[in-house]
Amino acid sequence: MPILSNGRRKRARPALGSGEAVATIRVRDIRAARRFYEDVLGLSPEPSRGENMLRYGDERSRVFVYASPIAANAPPTAVTWICDDVDATVGSLRARGVKFEHYDRPGVVREGDVHVAGNIRAAWFRDPDGNVLAIVSS
Repeated sequence: MPILSNGRRKRARPALGSGEAVATIRVRDIRAARRFYEDVLGLSPEPSRGENMLRYGDERSRVFVYASPIAANAPPTAVTWICDDVDATVGSLRARGVKFEHYDRPGVVREGDVHVAGNIRAAWFRDPDGNVLAIVSS
C-alpha cells in the first residue's frame, strides 16, 4: 500500500472508480417497457443477455431495464457498475466493510456473495441510505 505524507497507508481504490455506471430501471412488464423506451422515448436497443432484460445506450448514456416479479415490494437497484472481474471487486469492497445482499431467484446460484446465472456474475449491496447498488460482469 502506498504511504501518504502523514505516514498513513493509502488504501487502493476498488475497481468501481474506473467502471462504467449504468442507470438501472426495474419494471413489472418487460413488453410494455420495451414499447415505452423504444417507441415513446426513441432509445435504440442493444443486444441483451435474456428475455427479461433490455439494454439501451450510445456513447453518452447507458440504461438497463429489467423485469422483476417483486417490482412492487422491494427496493430497486439504483445504479449498476459493469466490471471485468466481479469476484475481485466484491473482495475489494468486502475488505472495506461492504456487506452484500443475498437474493433467492430461480435459475440463479450463489457463490459466496456473487450471484451466478449462466455467464452473468453479479453482486448487490447498499449505500448508507439503503439504496441498492450492483456490480455485474461485462
